[in-house]
Amino acid sequence: MVKTEQKIHYVLRLAVAMCFIGHGAFGIITKQIWCNYFAVFGIGTQTAYKLMPWVGAADIALGVMMLFRPMRAIALWLVIWGAFTASLRPLSGEPFAELIERAGNFGAPLALLVLSGGVKNFRQLFEPIDPAKDVDAKTVSNVFTCLKLVGFLLLMGHGWLNIIQKKGLLNQYAFIGFSNPARVAQLAGVFEIAAAFLVLIKPVRSILLVLIIWKISTELLYPHYEVFEWIERGGSYGTLIALWFTSKQISTNLNKSHYTVFTKN
Repeated sequence: MVKTEQKIHYVLRLAVAMCFIGHGAFGIITKQIWCNYFAVFGIGTQTAYKLMPWVGAADIALGVMMLFRPMRAIALWLVIWGAFTASLRPLSGEPFAELIERAGNFGAPLALLVLSGGVKNFRQLFEPIDPAKDVDAKTVSNVFTCLKLVGFLLLMGHGWLNIIQKKGLLNQYAFIGFSNPARVAQLAGVFEIAAAFLVLIKPVRSILLVLIIWKISTELLYPHYEVFEWIERGGSYGTLIALWFTSKQISTNLNKSHYTVFTKN
């Protein structure tokens, strides 16, 4: 029987792989908006288009490696790389909400690192992460805290983008037939910001399940490259699914602790 800690491991591992394989796919197909991020470093459009497939191929390779042979070194790099690429959005003139909305990109590999016990020495960086290794209650608690923060950030960021009526989101709502996409964006924004605080303060499993379905469904609404967008957003709903499993393990550990105290008394 697969233990809950192992389920958390596999969910996060798949989330990391999906995020970077999906992100890499956009490099291969040369997504135009990436030119803005290369421009932050003074790289022109022509050179940017030449570099995109190489960046994309590296992302895909690392995502596949995490899927089949996860290592702390790769997870650590993906935390840094995910945070770096997300930060290029506000640096290129996009709203700051774009950065925190992508918390799943760097949050999923970070949570996987925490679950694995972190990095204690250099050699451990290149050892495969063992999903069957026992995880103590303190580590589970640390993962729980990490995932709550990530969930808060990604929901807050997406809600914020709705409130300021990001054009891409308005296009989504118009694409599926809403006559007043601005109003829909406002309602969705209020819902997601409220949900963000619920996740941070008290992530009830029934509410988390609703949010998981919400994220998986809404990430299918992109008018172009739907499949790649959905795969890349795996870090977002993957962290929420992992939080759902982790909250169950937290409850189990609490019950065990109370039972131990009761039997001793």
